[in-house]
Amino acid sequence: MSKPTTLQFGDNALLAQLVGDHDRHLHHLEEALGVRLTRRGNRVAISGDPGRVALAHSALTSLYRRAERGGVIDTGEIDAAIRLSDIHAALRDQSPGITGAGAVAGEPAPVLADLPAIRTKRGAIEPRSPGQAAYMDMLARQEMVFGVGPAGTGKTYLAVAQAVAMLQAGQVDRIILSRPAVEAGERLGFLPGDMKDKIDPYLRPLYDALHDMMPGDQVIRRMATGEIEVAPLAFMRGRTLAHAYVILDEAQNTTPAQMKMFLTRMGNGTRMVVTGDLSQVDLPSGTVSGLQDALNTLEGVQGIAVNRFDASDVVRHRLVARIVDAYDQRKTAERETSRNRFRREQDGTAR
Repeated sequence: MSKPTTLQFGDNALLAQLVGDHDRHLHHLEEALGVRLTRRGNRVAISGDPGRVALAHSALTSLYRRAERGGVIDTGEIDAAIRLSDIHAALRDQSPGITGAGAVAGEPAPVLADLPAIRTKRGAIEPRSPGQAAYMDMLARQEMVFGVGPAGTGKTYLAVAQAVAMLQAGQVDRIILSRPAVEAGERLGFLPGDMKDKIDPYLRPLYDALHDMMPGDQVIRRMATGEIEVAPLAFMRGRTLAHAYVILDEAQNTTPAQMKMFLTRMGNGTRMVVTGDLSQVDLPSGTVSGLQDALNTLEGVQGIAVNRFDASDVVRHRLVARIVDAYDQRKTAERETSRNRFRREQDGTAR
């Protein structure tokens, strides 16, 4: 254990937000990073393994700067700061020093401004994991982006945010959000109502994301004028989509033919984003996922970007990341067991 590192903060009111009631935010950081944090007055001392101390230093500095900008600090933001600490550390050498949040002399601060952000009229949306930072950069630069990974990584939410930002800035004329209508082990065909009533359950997450980005009355008005369209994938056939931001969500539940149909709808001035989780395919057994087929076919093609999220990018409750990781580990173990069984059978046949 090295000598404790001490940070000094200039604004006691902001420091109170940073540490939380009864220092609960500091306790959360201690548990997450395995360090010891001690607060005395306007100073916080960090002790522990040097690498973990550096991560805590970066996280605390980032959180304090968030408070300076008027942002709320809660456990979700603390977890996000921890996930981004590696990015912050890589950026330290670019900063000449610390402004606002005091710190150890000679240790420059992370450059948060260098991280991507999506700016809507409801405010800026910043990345909360390294994977999200890379994904947001792709969304800003590329015409076609695939976001692949587990639930809770923000694949769809950030794509919708980028779509809303571009619509509000006049960079696209409309937003089109689509999903394949495939039941996740449930049967909705006998629900009462017309076609809209039957397909709305599939599209609800897209509506929820839209309402987070803009006022509800504006969503309703733009949907009435056709500036925002939410429709099942089957409604895309035969169309050419120009000057639009088009998102296909839950793409793991498309067939290869459906995926090809969707991707070839792209017209002039259009951006496309395809999101999905290959661990949650709800297609009939033996059916190839259109998302997997597209990745096998298109990854590496110029102009197409692919961002692969993993459990470390899950930005929901920390248990979600652990659950995802546990399932991944079991799947890997089962695959290895199957591989070993096959080898034993082959060895027996050879003899």
